[in-house]
Amino acid sequence: MVFTPMLPEVAGGSIEPRHIVQPFRSSLRKTHFELGEVVSASTKRRSVEVRHPLTGQTHDVEYDCLVLALGSTSSTMGVPGAKEHGLPLRTIADAQHIRNRVIGALEVAAKTPDVVERDRLLRFVVVGGGFTGVEAAGELRGFLHSVLRYYRTIDARHIDVVMVQGAERLLPHLAQKFGMCAARSLQGRGVRILTGEEAASLDRDGLKLKSGKRLESRTVIWAVGSEPAPIAKALGLETDKHGAVEVNPDFSVPGYSHVWAIGDCAAIPKRGGGTYAPLAQNAIREGPHLARNIVAALHGKPTKPFRYRKAGQMASLGDRQALAQLPGNKMLTGLPAWMLWRAYYLSRLHGINKRTRVAIDWTLSLLFPPELAWLPSFGSTETSLKDA
Repeated sequence: MVFTPMLPEVAGGSIEPRHIVQPFRSSLRKTHFELGEVVSASTKRRSVEVRHPLTGQTHDVEYDCLVLALGSTSSTMGVPGAKEHGLPLRTIADAQHIRNRVIGALEVAAKTPDVVERDRLLRFVVVGGGFTGVEAAGELRGFLHSVLRYYRTIDARHIDVVMVQGAERLLPHLAQKFGMCAARSLQGRGVRILTGEEAASLDRDGLKLKSGKRLESRTVIWAVGSEPAPIAKALGLETDKHGAVEVNPDFSVPGYSHVWAIGDCAAIPKRGGGTYAPLAQNAIREGPHLARNIVAALHGKPTKPFRYRKAGQMASLGDRQALAQLPGNKMLTGLPAWMLWRAYYLSRLHGINKRTRVAIDWTLSLLFPPELAWLPSFGSTETSLKDA
């Protein structure tokens, strides 16, 4: 179980990867936990076919109630080459892969005599101006600023961090002033922002935009687009146009009294129309609400619809900068917002063990530069720069 809001900091080297990962067995001490990958499910037989990821053996698990909390996966948005050459940021392996790619690019650029290839290696592109893209760009710029001292043959002026955003501003789902503030902060630290530009295709040497422009780069971080886990649609349940399972306001699946769905894989209706956005602040409240509804249903009592009003949102911009949208559409920026961001997310980590470890990581990152070690990304589809 990965605490995804901190993945950009893993990519930036300020947090150890294992410190934001919580093993299920240590969290669910009163629950029977079974490690397995869902192969298929039958709502008629009330069973799920599960495959053990280590042995490959499959078996059926029967159930009384089935909860689908499958999350989402990165979407290429139909852009040719995005799957092969874009670097998503959704898992620990992704974060380590990006960090390794950045370190690898610096290592090769420090030795190559080819000016064109050197330029390509030192340009880092982030596609997407939402929360993930903004945080990734900020952490990336901070990481590069910290480690360039070790690469004496690389001039800091040749580093080019570029953000490509299809909308006309960053963070388009927030009030305009938040996107403008994020842009000023990033641009003030050397991030080049291209708004109103969409990716047309990716290849091993860079990114082509729909406007006809081309960005030569060996490192393109794909921070745009997500879609519900594909198995949600494969179960044969009704889904919306994005592939999310259609549910009632109490999370139950229409026509199946024993099936429920929450999180990114569910289209949860809001009062007044529309569905809840696939955000962490929604998901962490859906879990306890669903638990209460299941208990009510088992006792023959009425369930309650899910209702939630946004409490605000925050984004880290790297280099001790952040912005926060507070209740009443008020904005907090700079160091105070950064301290609030860290305090809140530290409180959301599971257990004193993880909180202490992350707090120590943050303290050390203030005193020392990030580690420059290149570590294998086990479980990823990592490729060398030669094969990128």
